Amino acid sequence: MIPGLIGKKVGMTRIYHEDGTSSPVTLIECGPCVVTQVKTKDSDGYGAVQLGFGEAAKRKVTKPLQGHFKKAGAALFRNLREFRTDSPDEYKVGDTIKVADIFKENARVKVCGKSKGAGFAGGMKRHGFRGAGASHGQEKVHRRPMSAGSTDAARVFRGKRSPGHMGDARVTTRNLKVLKIDSERNLIAVMGPVPGKKDGLVIIENI
Repeated sequence: MIPGLIGKKVGMTRIYHEDGTSSPVTLIECGPCVVTQVKTKDSDGYGAVQLGFGEAAKRKVTKPLQGHFKKAGAALFRNLREFRTDSPDEYKVGDTIKVADIFKENARVKVCGKSKGAGFAGGMKRHGFRGAGASHGQEKVHRRPMSAGSTDAARVFRGKRSPGHMGDARVTTRNLKVLKIDSERNLIAVMGPVPGKKDGLVIIENI
């Protein structure tokens, strides 16, 4: 069985329990995904299943991918992801995989997505620097990162925490608990936040 599916982040809400407590959850529209290619050890050297998610218009899909989908006899998809598996023979091209086929309630999963972009950020926002004092003769240095290095080395070492591009990077959140699965609407509710903005693409996998 493949370990995960492709999904889309819907947003956050709360789930209330019978004892009156509540838990913050993220809703993910997980699938349905369609098998577009099956890879085996004999043909490709490893076992994997390629899934498609989110149908796309023909003008949005490149000619090579259009040929790939036509060969598979599948619709045109916006997103493709590959999942390794030791038993790819369980699937065939054109199969539809739903959220209830892969995930179970109270299981633990990891969610991978692209974090929100914050553009060019300074040291205080990007790294949590305290900043300089607000008074006592300070002038134009309140938010500066200060020294970049010592005189002896006469250079800036690699890895120095400095202002720069923040966010818009691949982030994985692990060990999230699945609280609820809605098979009819292909929704899965995981406890806590997951990376990315609303409608952002995420990959959710069993641990």
